[in-house]
Amino acid sequence: MSYSVLSRISRAFLLGGALCSLSSLPVFSPAAVAQVAGGATITGSVMDSKGGLLVKASIAVRSEATGKTMNVVTDATGHFTLTGLAAGTYNLQATAPGFGTTLKGVRVTDGGTMDVALTLTIGDLTQQVTVEANAQGSVAAALAPMDALLEATSARTEITSQFIQNFTAPTADYGETVQMAPGTFTTNGNGVGLGQSKTYFRGFSDGSYDIDFDGIPFYDTNSPTHHSWAFFPSQWLGGVDFDRSPGTASTIGPTPFGGSIHLLSKEVSPVQNLRGGVSYGSFNTMLIDGQYDSGMMLNRKFAFEADVHHMSSDGYQTFNFQNRSAGSIKAQYKISDKTMLTGFAGVVFLDANTPGFNATRCQIYGVQTGYTCTGTLAPFAGSGLNFYLTDNSDPNNYLNYGYNKYHVPTDFEYVGLRKEMGHGFRLDFKGYTYNYDNSEVFTNATPITEATTINGSKTYNGLTIQPCNVPVTTSSKKTGISVTALPCGVDKYNSYRKYGETATVSQVSKFGVARFGMWYEWAKTNRHQIPSDPLTNYTDQAVPSFSEFFWTNSFQPFGEYEFHVTPKLSVTAGTKFAYYTIDLKQLADTGKTIGNLCSLTTPVVCAPFKRNNGSYSAWLPSLDGNYRLRSNWSAYGQVATGSVVPPSNVYDYYQTPTKAVPNPGLLTPPKQQRSTTYQVGTVLKLKRVTFDADFYHIRFQNSYSSTTDLTTSEQVFFLQPASITKGFEAESNIYIAKGLSAYLNASVGRATYTGNIYQSCVSGAPGCTSTTPVLTQSAPSGLWVAQAPSDVETEGVTYQRKAWDLGVFNKRVGRQYVDNGSYHNQSQIDPFSLTNLFFNYTIRSGSRFDQTKIRVSFNNVFDNHNLTGNTLAGSTVAAPVIAANGTTYADAFNTAGPTAPNGGDNVSLLAGRSVMLSVTFGLSPKR
Repeated sequence: MSYSVLSRISRAFLLGGALCSLSSLPVFSPAAVAQVAGGATITGSVMDSKGGLLVKASIAVRSEATGKTMNVVTDATGHFTLTGLAAGTYNLQATAPGFGTTLKGVRVTDGGTMDVALTLTIGDLTQQVTVEANAQGSVAAALAPMDALLEATSARTEITSQFIQNFTAPTADYGETVQMAPGTFTTNGNGVGLGQSKTYFRGFSDGSYDIDFDGIPFYDTNSPTHHSWAFFPSQWLGGVDFDRSPGTASTIGPTPFGGSIHLLSKEVSPVQNLRGGVSYGSFNTMLIDGQYDSGMMLNRKFAFEADVHHMSSDGYQTFNFQNRSAGSIKAQYKISDKTMLTGFAGVVFLDANTPGFNATRCQIYGVQTGYTCTGTLAPFAGSGLNFYLTDNSDPNNYLNYGYNKYHVPTDFEYVGLRKEMGHGFRLDFKGYTYNYDNSEVFTNATPITEATTINGSKTYNGLTIQPCNVPVTTSSKKTGISVTALPCGVDKYNSYRKYGETATVSQVSKFGVARFGMWYEWAKTNRHQIPSDPLTNYTDQAVPSFSEFFWTNSFQPFGEYEFHVTPKLSVTAGTKFAYYTIDLKQLADTGKTIGNLCSLTTPVVCAPFKRNNGSYSAWLPSLDGNYRLRSNWSAYGQVATGSVVPPSNVYDYYQTPTKAVPNPGLLTPPKQQRSTTYQVGTVLKLKRVTFDADFYHIRFQNSYSSTTDLTTSEQVFFLQPASITKGFEAESNIYIAKGLSAYLNASVGRATYTGNIYQSCVSGAPGCTSTTPVLTQSAPSGLWVAQAPSDVETEGVTYQRKAWDLGVFNKRVGRQYVDNGSYHNQSQIDPFSLTNLFFNYTIRSGSRFDQTKIRVSFNNVFDNHNLTGNTLAGSTVAAPVIAANGTTYADAFNTAGPTAPNGGDNVSLLAGRSVMLSVTFGLSPKR
């Protein structure tokens, strides 16, 4: 399902030219007193978008009758009062440093009093951080590469555009922009931004947390995971609001229980500027980027910004080529002082030679103690730390990069409206659509030939020859059923199109802020894997390994109230109803997934497809509070619930009747998994030091874990017991002198299983019948959740002064454990560290060459090659069966020992050291 680049870009950019809403929620507050002759009074308050009272906000009050303007400033409680006014109409204009201007008209009668509430809106994350730093006089906060906000009600880290532009590589994806945050790490074996990165925090892997863009959730339909290389490159990002909690009731998305990474688009600049840049570095990586800011147009009502770039790279791993062409446009139109439209469109075209597997332990390390590299593991043994694929000189080699290809076009568009409706009411609405269209072909580990011999031999490179055009019958590991399929290659496809909306109506009063709204999304998905012949341009066989279409609906209505109990204390309580539906049409297949769907009757009747459907719902309440101990010191607490939508492949069970199972069905019906989070924290901002810390405790019900099938490269999900994740995080920025600062964060945690697994008796064992009760088995103490580090630390030093931005950051990740798809803690990943170094020189003089920049990035300075992931190929020696209820049960937790290293393990390593030089030329109108 691919079409021309030109038509796709033009379509998406036309959609993105549509207009939509941006900014944050307004709120109101009260202040000081000004007197003039007369008898009327105007009193009120000025508040930020979260309802916080603003001190020293300026209010200009202009009489329409006389044109005279009076000025007043809010007091220490955020209130103001004007007395002695003549009856008539007045226009109020409220401003504060770093905020936008708010206008409001009021009419007062002689002797009457008018109470007004004014809300000031912060345009973007950078302004919000700057406003808070300025308000507290904190130099450390102003220079912090990442920071928390005093108004936080959960563990949040704000990552600004300055950090993204100066302290990440130009090729970075959104996962790599958050990798230095507390408790977080990101890995990518092919180099920064050169493939699919994986981000983990608090022990949660992708699929256990939400990611959204400008408030719109995005994720795969078959599981709530994400593709960092196909959406939202760093050139499109203006900041990240990283919330490591389920959030409030108004936090939308399919998996908020672990947290939310809120990606923010760039703010539309009011100043015209044209920038063109070239970056070149290690692995023959080149990035060409052009950006344009239109500045204010059409009577200062309209502006847009656009970015077009192309990236190409050979990649750190051998022949793992990457090519990406992308463009985005964001437009903003101010209809009136109370109505704003914003539109965004972005398209990405990704082509890569990345198969769905990693290199084996034998291929990377060669023979080492504990395993051998013989037979099928012998080819390319010991080829080096960056081995992945080979060149195209050998047409019989399944690792020939020409046989392994990705083509992934995506687009993302939204249209939104923000409107102030009077009496404190505001509407925020976004309508959106986006598409993911992944076409992938890859080879299996077999010689690529349609002959029965090569050079007179029935083997090649240690592998038995099986002609690619002759089907081979094997037994499926998943179903145990005989499967007939072409042996050499796979045609894999995953495509979905989504349409949805997010809507919030809020009302601000002197008591607080009420918010009500709903997220709705509809999606259609088409997925398949079909055995194919690479030698005939991947001609598919007639019957797939699996093929399915499904339709999903997501509903999340919510309501919450942010109650301003006192000027220092705010409490937010609310709930949302998370409801999802799925309707599947699964086609008959080879027997690898659901089977041929043939009956046991005579004559045999074979159905072409099977229908399945499901729905999952959950009420998810939340409660949090923030208390200002002092103007620069706050404390917060939160109790929040979250959930995870089951992956679609819980329906991938063998659905064809057999004599043993004449009426197949789901043994464990899928359900929405639940979590409860408790956390407390504090944020402090002194002149030279910022500090924030939090304690968290998360209980997660039985969920789904996953491992990668080494044959199909698909994620295989399995039910796991309940778990408890708890820990401590701290973050600080220390201003030393003259632009020099030290940044530190650290987290220590423990994520262990604590619940039960319910086991059926061993099929065929004496005494095992359909009426035999299930066995409840409790998780052993100290059994760790996979890929949950024991500790994570970041150390950084930055120098930010005048045109210079210099920084060095080191990330250390503690010990982790690995599952093998059946048992937990079967292998261990030792601690590893990654150090990055950045030099930036930017012209910020406001001259004709404003934003001209020279940028040098060093990633993995010390060229470490530690293990970061491991998909186990070895067999686990199971523990003896458990005798109970007159029969036997398999032990769900215990084994005779960990899974031994195997030469076929698919291992992931840190990418080697890389260096990139970037030169950007900026051009602005003469001022």
